[in-house]
Amino acid sequence: MTNTPRTFDASILREYDIRGTIGETLKEIDCYNVGRAFGTVLKRKGFKTVVVGYDGRQSSPSFAGEVIRGLNACGLDVENIGLGPTPMVYFAMKSRGIDAAVAVTGSHSPVNYNGIKMALKTGPFYGAAIQELGALAAKADYEDGRGKTVEADVRDAYVDRMLEDYSGPKDLTVAWDNGNGAAGEIIRRLTKKLPGKHILLYDEIDATFPHHHPDPTIAKNLVDLQKAVKDSHCDIGLGFDGDADRVGAVDENADILWADIIMAIYAAEVLKEFPGAPIIADVKSSRVLFDEIARLGGKPVMWNTGHSLIKAKQQELKSPLAGELAGHICFADHYYGFDDGVYCAVRLLNILSHAGKPLSALVSHLPKIHNTPEVRFHVPAAVKFKIVPEIKQRLQNANENGVTVNDIDGVRVTTPDGWWLIRPSNTEDVLTVRAEGFTTDGLDRLKDQMIAQLKSSGIASPF
Repeated sequence: MTNTPRTFDASILREYDIRGTIGETLKEIDCYNVGRAFGTVLKRKGFKTVVVGYDGRQSSPSFAGEVIRGLNACGLDVENIGLGPTPMVYFAMKSRGIDAAVAVTGSHSPVNYNGIKMALKTGPFYGAAIQELGALAAKADYEDGRGKTVEADVRDAYVDRMLEDYSGPKDLTVAWDNGNGAAGEIIRRLTKKLPGKHILLYDEIDATFPHHHPDPTIAKNLVDLQKAVKDSHCDIGLGFDGDADRVGAVDENADILWADIIMAIYAAEVLKEFPGAPIIADVKSSRVLFDEIARLGGKPVMWNTGHSLIKAKQQELKSPLAGELAGHICFADHYYGFDDGVYCAVRLLNILSHAGKPLSALVSHLPKIHNTPEVRFHVPAAVKFKIVPEIKQRLQNANENGVTVNDIDGVRVTTPDGWWLIRPSNTEDVLTVRAEGFTTDGLDRLKDQMIAQLKSSGIASPF
C-alpha cells in the first residue's frame, strides 16, 4: 500500500482533540490521515478494535467515513455506531470491550467547525499524543493492514445504562434543552422511560443551531431553558452542549447552577459512599466547592483545567468524582470515569427526587459569593506564557501577608477576600481571568490586584 505524507494545519492539533474549519484547515483527507495516524498508534500498542461515532454536523458522516477508512487501512476493525452524543461513543468502548474510541464532533464550536475526539480504553488521549499524530502523518509512517467495519446500534443499551442509576421515588417535572445538539434522539428515548413529566426543547438534531448556541456555560444560552422552567413550573431544567459531554442546570426558580455548584451537590452524595475520597476540580472552580468538599469530609484536589487532564488525574488518584467549571463532570463511583452530560443529568435528577426538597434548598447552605465572569482576551503568543512566572516572582513573598499562590495551572491567588486567577490558554493566544470574592467590596479589591499585576506585565485590563 502506498502511503502519502500529509502535513496538518498546525492549528487543528489541540491539547485535547483535533478541531478545525470545515474545508479549510480540516478536510476529508485530513480525517483519513488522522485515522491512519491514530490507527498506527493503536496497532503499535497491540490494540485491534475501535468504535466510531459522530455528531449532527453536515460534514460529520463523511468525515467519520474517512477516519474509518484510515483505521481499516491500518488493519483495525471498526464498530460504527453512527449519530449520537460523544459519551455514547465512550460508553460503547467501555461496555463492549473495545480498545479505543473516535468521536467526530465539533462539540460547541461554531457551525463552520468540526473536529475529532479520541480515547483509549486505558484512559484519555491528549497532549503530546495528539501532536504525535501530526508527526506520523507528515512522514506517512503508517502501519498497513485490512480491517473490517460493522455497524452497531447501541442507543437503547446506552439509555438503559443511564436508567440503572435512577431510583427516584418522587416524580419530577423536568425541562431538557438539547440545543439541537447530538443527544436529541437519546433524550427522547430516555425521557420516555423516566417517570415524571418532561418538556423537551430543541431535540431535533440540527447543526445550524437555529435557536441558540449549544454551550450551557454561557448564561444567554440558558434563557429558553429558564423560561421553560418558569412556564411549566418545573423542578429543574437541564442543558447540554453540542455533543452532550457537558451539562448545565437551572433550579426551580430558574436560577442557574454553574458546574462547580452542581459538583458540590454530587460530592455530598458520593462522599456518603466513599468517605474521605479525593474529589477533583479545576483551578477555575469556586472556592465554595473546595471548602464544601472538605466540610463533607472529602479531600479537595485542585487540578489543571482541561477535561483530559482532569480524567487522567482521576485515574491516578482513583477519585470517584472529578470535574471542571466548563461542565465536564466524570463519575467513577458507579460509572466509567468519563464526561457524560446525559449521565450527569440522570444522577442529578436522582438526587433531587430522593431529597424531598427543592433543588435550590440543596445549595442554600453554601456561602453566597460574588464573582466576575470568565473573561478571555487576546494576548500575543510571545508573551502569553511569560505572564504567570512574572506574577509568581512578584508575589514570592506573598505568604507573609496572608496570601497563598497556586501555580499548578496559571496563577491562582487566594486572599482573605477570596481569589483571582490568570491562566494562559493551551490552545489559543488567550489569557483567561476570573475573580471571586465573599463580598462586593472584596471582589473589587481582588479585581484591582489582578489588574495591577496585568499592568505590571504590560497587559491592559480586560474589564
